[in-house]
Amino acid sequence: MLSLVMQVRVLCFGVLKDWFGPDAVAIELPQGSTVAELLERLQAHHPAAVLHGIAVSVNAEYATAAQVLQDGDEVGLLPPVSGGTAGTPSAKVNEGDVPVLAALTRDPIAAERLVAAVKRGEDGAVVVFDGIVRNNSRGRQTLHLDYEAYEDMADKQMNELGRGALSRFGVRQVIIIHRLGRLTVGETSVLIVVASAHRAQAFEACRWLIDTLKKTVPIWKKETFVDGSVWAAGEPFPQGLGLEAADGS
Repeated sequence: MLSLVMQVRVLCFGVLKDWFGPDAVAIELPQGSTVAELLERLQAHHPAAVLHGIAVSVNAEYATAAQVLQDGDEVGLLPPVSGGTAGTPSAKVNEGDVPVLAALTRDPIAAERLVAAVKRGEDGAVVVFDGIVRNNSRGRQTLHLDYEAYEDMADKQMNELGRGALSRFGVRQVIIIHRLGRLTVGETSVLIVVASAHRAQAFEACRWLIDTLKKTVPIWKKETFVDGSVWAAGEPFPQGLGLEAADGS
């Protein structure tokens, strides 16, 4: 006899962990249920505003409210992002001209080494965005930041961004490195390096990369001040990614 129910695994990130808990939760649904119906089930026990403005992923890919879920799916509940393989990225750059290097790391980012390793004789410009932790935010003194990510999805999204920059702007090489874990004032949280024959394309690609990363890559930060902690409010998802409400409207 065919089962009339299925089970999905729900993961929460950022501020949503304060409402739903930090651990993955298995939820049973009728076969053929959609993302919207899953959200309706979750909203039955939480204020509707908790899920306002979120995006949803299914198996580490952005999903629509109408997407039909399958037994065993992994569903991510993604609040607006506020920021995506650990290791030594600079060594990978030296191993050859890798067109796109996108990585998450819990180690300090060696910005100067990475920039130096990128340069080639055919480049007319190397443009760098070095995002650092500042000592204040909205008038409050910052002690440290904690970054977390939906790591499998963030890795995919950052690699897609890098490939998109190559095709969109015609640049030679893109590096995107994002820190996870606890960062103190003055440390690099995200490094973007773009190498190109022409400066205009390098500038445009670098700006597009950081602006798009901050809106689409599932990375969140928690800010700790001298007087308390708060999850940073992210930017709204681009149209087509966010779910305005559980019914998809």
